[in-house]
Amino acid sequence: MMRLMPELPEVESVRRRLEPAMRGARITHVLLRRKDLRRPFPPAFASRLEGRRIRAVDRRGKYLLVALDSGDTVLMHLGMSGSFRIDRRTSKAGAAPERHDHVVFTLSNGVIVTFNDPRRFGVMDVIGDGGAGAHQSIAAMGPEPLAASFDAASLARALSGKRVAVKVALLDQRVVAGLGNIYASEALHRAGLSPLRKSSTLATAAGRPTPRASRLAAAIKTVLREAIARKERPYRAGRFRVYDRDGEPCRTPGCRGHVRRITQAGRSTFYCPVCQR
Repeated sequence: MMRLMPELPEVESVRRRLEPAMRGARITHVLLRRKDLRRPFPPAFASRLEGRRIRAVDRRGKYLLVALDSGDTVLMHLGMSGSFRIDRRTSKAGAAPERHDHVVFTLSNGVIVTFNDPRRFGVMDVIGDGGAGAHQSIAAMGPEPLAASFDAASLARALSGKRVAVKVALLDQRVVAGLGNIYASEALHRAGLSPLRKSSTLATAAGRPTPRASRLAAAIKTVLREAIARKERPYRAGRFRVYDRDGEPCRTPGCRGHVRRITQAGRSTFYCPVCQR
């Protein structure tokens, strides 16, 4: 089984698990079992969190944002293999840590939240004054695809005049936040659009949306909502219509094509050359 990078649906599923366990609780202790993940932890990481109450657990794109009553925000990214485990303090008494347990948050409500990351591509940072929106990883992001602000018009504006293939453009977080390689392929298949199509063809000369842009914007929302509703963990490819299905019959009703794998911008793209135009 390929190990797949968590995208918006997987991160949103994690957020929905963490929110009820963490919101309103005070962080009583932070244990760092190493000095870094993908990058070193910021100075005084643990001390800035300890004693602070958690106001909310939010998401922006593929990032988790934990807002504290101090005004700080903890920014977290799962990387390739990161995951959170939620335990009750009584159930973990005397238990040995699991391999790759790198960060442990002990909360005042008796919950222990552990970050496990075998490949250590995850990220944790603390954002102070200016809030999450000012952080370099967040500031340039495009609209959230499930927000009302993302529609055919905003997608057309972002793609207008771009000569790059539409699949490549969709991976640019400045175009739409949180969309990655998997769900870009899935959305293009749902919309019946070739990943090789030039991005500019989704907008008129004046930058207004074409019917293709309307189909794609709707398809992006649909595939993301369906993925979140399934509540599946990352790395399970059986739920996809085209992703990782090279050579299999296309699942579009009435289509006799077969899924093909190509490489775009160094990433695998899966699509049906018969029904995606």
